[in-house]
Order: sequence, then structure tokens, then C-alpha cells
Amino acid sequence: MIVQAQIVDLAAIKLCAELAYAPYVGVIGRKPAPMVADFAKLILEKKVYIKKDGEQNLTGFIVFFPQGDAMHLENIAVMPFAHGRGIGRQMMNYCEERAIALGCHAIELYTNEKMSANLAIYPKLGYLETDRRIEDGFHRVYFRKQLV
Repeated sequence: MIVQAQIVDLAAIKLCAELAYAPYVGVIGRKPAPMVADFAKLILEKKVYIKKDGEQNLTGFIVFFPQGDAMHLENIAVMPFAHGRGIGRQMMNYCEERAIALGCHAIELYTNEKMSANLAIYPKLGYLETDRRIEDGFHRVYFRKQLV
């Protein structure tokens, strides 16, 4: 089940971000933006959702919110011990369901151009690349998926 994060989930969310994005620090040359996000603020703004396993261990989180006519997917991470269980896909589907329920026409996201796995997976999930630009010193690749 995916539920809205509460402030008591903050430490687990931060740990998940650290573990999920750690492999990219060397490739990018610094911590990726998701590792230094203000998760407390995002939780209080009700933009963070979490997935837990049957033992109530956090297995992943996703950050999204409406922006214009689209749902902006800001961040998604899965704990390394939970890789391969379809948790990322479940959270992406949840984001799409919420977007449709709120009347959004698309989902927009960006990733770092050095995160090659992301560049490969998003098109397989129906996302089209829309832009590439440098922001805050990061080389970002933007994607958009039209919804029904």
C-alpha cells in the first residue's frame, strides 16, 4: 500500500534517498539533487508518498505534485534491499492514478543525463524526452508522458 508520508517517516525517507542515489555521486561528481532535498518541508506540504512492506519497513518513496496541467514527479527512490520487486513501477502507477484523479493531462519529470538507467527506463514507460538543459549545475533531461 502507498500512503502519504508523515514526519515520523523522515529518517527512513532520507536514508532511502542516500542509499538509492549514492551510486551516482561519483558519476555526477557531487550528490544528486534528490539526496539533499528538504524532505521535512515536502512531507509537510503533502507531496511525499511512501511504500512499506508487510513488516512496516519503508521500501520506497515518491514525491509528486500538480504543476500547471501536469503532475510533476520530483523524486522516486527504492531501497536497495527492495530492488526487483516492482516497487518503483507501483509508485509510478500510483502517481499516474493520482494525476488522472486530479485532472492532470500529463506527468512531467527530469533526471540527470548521467543516470543512464533512468534514460533507458522512462521511454519504456511511455515518457518522451522533451528537453535537455543545465540547471543548478546539473545536466538534466526532461520527460513528459501524456495521460488518457
